[in-house]
Amino acid sequence: MPRLPREKTKESIFHVMVRSIKEVPLFRENKDKEQYMNILKGYQKIYGFKVYAYCLMSNHGHFIIDINGADISKVMHDINFKYACVFNRKYGRYGHLFQDRFKSIIVDSEEYLIILSAYIHNNPLDIKKYKECPERYKYSSLGVYLGLKKDKYEILDEDFIMQLFGNDATTARNNYYRYVFACNSKKFKEDVEFINEKTFYKSERHILVRNFNPDDIFDFISRRTGVEKYRFQWKHRKDAVNSRALAAILMRSLCNYRCADICRLLGNITQSRISKLCSIGYKLVDDDERYKNILYEFIRQYAT
Repeated sequence: MPRLPREKTKESIFHVMVRSIKEVPLFRENKDKEQYMNILKGYQKIYGFKVYAYCLMSNHGHFIIDINGADISKVMHDINFKYACVFNRKYGRYGHLFQDRFKSIIVDSEEYLIILSAYIHNNPLDIKKYKECPERYKYSSLGVYLGLKKDKYEILDEDFIMQLFGNDATTARNNYYRYVFACNSKKFKEDVEFINEKTFYKSERHILVRNFNPDDIFDFISRRTGVEKYRFQWKHRKDAVNSRALAAILMRSLCNYRCADICRLLGNITQSRISKLCSIGYKLVDDDERYKNILYEFIRQYAT
């Protein structure tokens, strides 16, 4: 039976849940959770989505993601595919890791948003060690919300939710602390000390319209890499591989193109080759200081 199309819009905020197949833990050790979050951070640089909350457990993970004009299916496919490849290679296994497609629900009101954030942040209550102190769980954003730790992965925009609890940081943290406490049946530790690094919360939504012209992307990448853009369509030019990879990544992110569309623009190459180019582009954006902000550099130059 064919799958029904996923309900989505490019302006939506989503509750996303990923889960492994029944017989395999999604994260065998804490380093796997670190790996997943680092992959997510890498694709955030490429797609420009926002993360409002997260929590990773042993066999599943929850996120609140503001897709910011991108395609949630593309984003999560890329993140999960990359993680599955790394996981399978690390543990010498083959086949599927994730249970079917990821699950996503559109967050359609502020009320649902704050209830959802509390639900996600209370997930560690299922772990004996954190039954009375979910704020201490390392792989949840709750500690960042309460000022107990910094955003280690530099992916979180906690302001968007916290400003709903008060513009003053101290007031907002205390209000949120009480709200999360009210949404669970266990008592938080009473000795929590908030770190007053912020004085207020402010966050606004500006949806990125992803209708950029691929010719502009080619011009931009050509200038950034010093490779003439006509070489982008030459299949076997080693000196153009990085340029082609960066162009593929930007078209996938900023034009919302399918692999088939990018194949045509890069010289009628195969979709498997496009996947390889996207992997190269991901690595460049994630690892190479020259390109880590390339998405925003392009947007600043070409957004109208």
